[in-house]
Amino acid sequence: MRRLLRRPVTWAVLSVLAVGLVVGLLVFEPWRAFTSSHVDEAEPVAAPRIEQPAQPAEDPTSAAAKPAAPPQNEVLAEGAFVDGEHATRGTARVLKLADGSRVLRLENFSTSDGPDVHVWLTDQPAGGDWGSFDDGRYVALGEMKATDGNQNYPIPADADLNGISSAVIWCDRFNVAFGSAPLTL
Repeated sequence: MRRLLRRPVTWAVLSVLAVGLVVGLLVFEPWRAFTSSHVDEAEPVAAPRIEQPAQPAEDPTSAAAKPAAPPQNEVLAEGAFVDGEHATRGTARVLKLADGSRVLRLENFSTSDGPDVHVWLTDQPAGGDWGSFDDGRYVALGEMKATDGNQNYPIPADADLNGISSAVIWCDRFNVAFGSAPLTL
């Protein structure tokens, strides 16, 4: 009789363990500890806003007749990444393009892969508590494109950057920062 009771209990326990294993794998995605990806985007360049003169210039030596200098990006802020929950390195730069748009550029960037990883600008100081970056104000720029390389993230035109003090690589699923970079805007 005892032997008959053990078998159903054993199958029930094994079933619960199997379901727990599947759920754990889906939530934690442990294989990401062994994966990486690379992207190498060029630094963005936008054409400057051109205002048409009221009258065409008659003098061929005038400024209107000379070729315009190539547009230059203005660096609004720059900082080196520091580790958070994971080793993270590279540089974060906030660029203002010639057309007035802004971009967060990650250069020589490298971090770990993970589930649900995003790039944010935040008012929390870089290098702080790994879970504190969602405690204040942040600007979400999108999912992380790759674990390594050079990447560009457009900043929404209506985003207020006053008080922003860092860029952060944020794992939304586990509420931790993989790494952060100080920015003084």
